[in-house]
Order: sequence, then C-alpha cells, then structure tokens
Amino acid sequence: MQDFWENSPLTHLDASGEARMVDVSAKEATVREAVAAAQVRMSAQTLEAIRSGNAPKGDVLGTARIAGIMAAKQTSMLIPLCHPLPLQKVEVQITADAELPGYQIRARVKTKSETGVEMEALTAVSVAALTLYDMAKALEKSMQIEAIRLISKTGGKSGDYQRAD
Repeated sequence: MQDFWENSPLTHLDASGEARMVDVSAKEATVREAVAAAQVRMSAQTLEAIRSGNAPKGDVLGTARIAGIMAAKQTSMLIPLCHPLPLQKVEVQITADAELPGYQIRARVKTKSETGVEMEALTAVSVAALTLYDMAKALEKSMQIEAIRLISKTGGKSGDYQRAD
C-alpha cells in the first residue's frame, strides 16, 4: 500500500494516505489568472426591487461585491489545503439579467505565484452570491444560487483552460 501512495497521482495525500498541503516551493512563480461565474435566480419583482435600490438591507450589489473580494482574500482560511496567495487583483462584477431573471456574477482573480487562483475566483462568486441572497432574502426566500463554475484559467504547469459553453 505504501508504494501506491508514493506513486499516486493524488497530490494532496502523503505516503500514508493522509491529507496534506502540496509543496509548491520548487515551482516557478508565474502570472496566473482565473475567472469564475455564478448566478442568482429570483422573481422579476425581486430583481426590480434590487435594481431600484428598494431592498430592506440597503446596497445589495455593493455589499455582495465587497463580500466576494474579501472572500477571495480569505480562501485559504475557508478551503482546507489551499495555499495562502498574494492576490494582485480581485474583481467582482454583478450584472442584472432580466431573462434569468436575476443576477450574473463574475470574478476575475490574478496573482504571481507558484499555484493558481481558481479556488479564489470560485470562492469570490460563491460568497458574493450568498451575500446577495442574504441582503435580499426579506424580499424573497425562494431565490436560487446556481451554476457556480470556472470559466477560464491561465498560467501554471497544467496550462490554460477555457470553458466550452
């Protein structure tokens, strides 16, 4: 069994099969960027109330945007085995989508480091969506957070990735 773990492609397990943080110290620090997305589906009435600034808790979108940025910076505290990274850029955009109806959320995260920022981008959109929900739940408790996904990533040993859809 020892040989399995030593030769295992499972990078977050040590020779004993125990979870571990991957040693990235031998990797070259390169520029890496990731984009993630999510959406929050709601009624047209809730969408309009948020758009017009009539949510009981105040600035729904501004608060969600800041929450997403803050969450990206805290990813290693939230997700076990993630490396703390020096983030050079975190951008969160929240756009109304009348066809959904609801909001589309996108986060772009950039660093120059030994490992990628996919988890930081995914954390940013997740927490922004949760915050949007929290800020607007007095208007509608049936809102749905959906389609949290990685859109693209650049840099690193595994190369670039672009979602097909």
